[in-house]
Amino acid sequence: KRLVLESLLNGPDEVLILDEPDNYLDVPAKRWLEEEIRKSKKTILFISHDRELLAATANKVVTLEQSINGNSTWIHGEGFDTYHAARKARNEQFVQVLERWEDEHKRLKELVLTLQWQAASSPDMASYRAMQTRLRKFEEIGPPPPPPIEQDVKVNLRSTRTGERVVICENLTLENLTDPFSIEIYYQDRVAILGKNGTGKSHFLRRISGDDSVRYTGTFKLGARVKPGFFAQTHAHPEFEGKTLLEILWQQNSLQLGAAKSVLGRYELAQQAEQLFTSLSGGQQARFQVLLLELAGDTLLLLDEPTDNLDLASAEALERSLAAYEGTVIAVTHDRWFAKGFTRFLIFGAEGQVYESPEPVWSH
Repeated sequence: KRLVLESLLNGPDEVLILDEPDNYLDVPAKRWLEEEIRKSKKTILFISHDRELLAATANKVVTLEQSINGNSTWIHGEGFDTYHAARKARNEQFVQVLERWEDEHKRLKELVLTLQWQAASSPDMASYRAMQTRLRKFEEIGPPPPPPIEQDVKVNLRSTRTGERVVICENLTLENLTDPFSIEIYYQDRVAILGKNGTGKSHFLRRISGDDSVRYTGTFKLGARVKPGFFAQTHAHPEFEGKTLLEILWQQNSLQLGAAKSVLGRYELAQQAEQLFTSLSGGQQARFQVLLLELAGDTLLLLDEPTDNLDLASAEALERSLAAYEGTVIAVTHDRWFAKGFTRFLIFGAEGQVYESPEPVWSH
């Protein structure tokens, strides 16, 4: 991916269109991409859900908006730092203008009724007819556009109490990937696993999840009442092949049609209920995976790059739910914004060393 980006950024084209250029890049590569975009003289239109990348590079933000009158776009003429406040103020203005129109509409209709009653006992119909004309023209112009439809994903991750020690590793070595390391992870810890691609981070998560194909030496065990739930970065679920979302929810959770559509609606997936899982977009697959974690009630969440394909609203909904989640969370991430919600940082170094750091380390 970096090779392709190097070719495009240093090529002859004056305009580049980049669809999620940061996905699957580790943080050193993301920082390289930020610097290349900043110094480039090209016009670059890019889609990204990486909030650090957006904050560092975008000098305009185009938002695709849904509306009851059809979809449209809004351009914020500044950077991402001021985007949320400007969007909130704009949407509030939509609401205020619409409320003023509705108040005026009500006032004009009441005036027409009042003048109609007065005209019944008076030969002068001019005022009544003038007000009727004014109301008709007001209604012909119609109301101002409503505010855009905001995405409203509702994540409600739940857990029960486990033993104090959740994961215990002693002299654990992931074959051909890491040196021996020891770590204990405790109930309600928030552990971010950081490091370059290929250092063994995802293998570690898969081993905790119960994947026996991950070869290791040393001691590894889970604590009492620990039930791991795994979010796969690649969305690889062979067991979902050829199945719709409704079929998966019935087979895994015994959810009948009404209940299934209700939970899918909270994740804005109701319209995809009868689609095959493999036909969904990356973001839709990611939201569905989070939904399955919610329904399972796992006490240990193992998240492998959960925000990679999530749009901003969904990522923020996930972050809010994780903050309220009572269980333990271990996440592999290259999302620097997402990592701010974690309190422990396990670093997988490029030379096989694995160590804990009090702060995020993105360069090793």
